[in-house]
Amino acid sequence: MDKLLPKAWEGLLNSSNFLPVIIQTIERIQDSTWSMEPNRHDNYEMVYMKKGYAVFEISGQKVEMGPNDIVIIKPMQYHKLIVKSESGCEFIVLYFTFENRINGEHAQIPAEDFLNFVSNKGESPYISLKVSPKNEIVVLLNRILKERKSSEPGSEFLNYLLIMELFVLLSRALKMEWENSVKLKSSKLKELIDISINYIHNNFERDISLGDIAKYVFLSPSYFTRAFKEQTGMSPISYLLKIRIERAKEMLVDTGLKISDIALSVGFSNQQRFNEMFKKYAGLTPLQYRKQNTR
Repeated sequence: MDKLLPKAWEGLLNSSNFLPVIIQTIERIQDSTWSMEPNRHDNYEMVYMKKGYAVFEISGQKVEMGPNDIVIIKPMQYHKLIVKSESGCEFIVLYFTFENRINGEHAQIPAEDFLNFVSNKGESPYISLKVSPKNEIVVLLNRILKERKSSEPGSEFLNYLLIMELFVLLSRALKMEWENSVKLKSSKLKELIDISINYIHNNFERDISLGDIAKYVFLSPSYFTRAFKEQTGMSPISYLLKIRIERAKEMLVDTGLKISDIALSVGFSNQQRFNEMFKKYAGLTPLQYRKQNTR
């Protein structure tokens, strides 16, 4: 089955031991007289409001919902929905969990990016999103509903692919929302850049990339690069190389290690690349630097 998956799904499959599983899908239309007793579930609950207005009360917090709003309620959170529009509400509900690929057991943790965003939300009992009627997430929700009712050959496999794609899109949308919230708070952005700098200092010896650093603070590489440069005056990769070269300078002077060994110990995959970057940043080759600074 894996060989038939597009690269976007393949990446998600490879990034986590847990895969999303839809427990139940419901499409409901409720009038203004409908009431709901507070309840909670073992699974995540995702509600997409198609028409009308309502208020969710989730663990004591009120969340207003209108057309094209999505709310994802975390497991074991008491909640109820109160219809506010006189014409009633129309909404789609998905109950989902995450299945361990190794032993098939269900777990209350999601795929990698989704989990990272939930963690960044702290103790909030829910996550909310605003989408357009033609958003890919909405289109997929409707397709999933349709396919789950279908008895056509291949529907089960197609459902599996649609669910995987839904969580890829959710992950992207949640990441974008997180990034937008950061843009509005300069203090939060500075905090994230400081966190990324600490990450670089603690991991520069490893084979880390721009994507690894950006992912650590849950920002897209392009936005992270711009924000990092605004804060520090250099790109994340330039900063990473600078830290590696500074450490290499210390080792060239303080140790008798071979230059090839120093190159590997500060995160370069080969000596040639190390020599090029060292000369670019220090103005000398590593050997010249050692001779000039060693008595």
